Amino acid sequence: MEMSPHHQPRWYVVQSKPHQAERAESCLEQQGYQVFLPRITVERVRRKQRCFIEEPLFPNYLFIRLQRWVDNWSPVRSTRGVARLVAFGSEPVPVGDHLIDAIAQRCAASADPRELQPGQEVRILDGPFAGLDAIFQAPHGAQRAHLLIELLHRKVTISVPQRQISACCA
Repeated sequence: MEMSPHHQPRWYVVQSKPHQAERAESCLEQQGYQVFLPRITVERVRRKQRCFIEEPLFPNYLFIRLQRWVDNWSPVRSTRGVARLVAFGSEPVPVGDHLIDAIAQRCAASADPRELQPGQEVRILDGPFAGLDAIFQAPHGAQRAHLLIELLHRKVTISVPQRQISACCA
């Protein structure tokens, strides 16, 4: 017997208390809920040094997968770190699986540029070559990367800031 679409598990948005998204994620997972807190790697300057850190893509928001009329939703609202389920009126609004998949792919593409492997395909995000796909060749110092691009039907090596590239999604 196949479940109707209304009984399939769906993703919903949880708003966390300020700066407590990780705490909400941990507490919800400990209760057995399937949770997704999208994270991206970003470059920051700390103590005059550039570093890469992982932070939530949507500060104070995460996603939870629940099955309507089956899962107990009450504990979600009283979980440490959780402010509320995002709703219109009194009805929590589901988020499509395709959107969650797209967000997950985007987060995977934001990997730390220092983890790129020679030969890996990347996309140039900013600067004069923005939008072009390239092949990562090697890091060039602490903040730049050598890339191979096709320009005027020739393969050319260029050097760009690492913050301007992102690993391509498969």
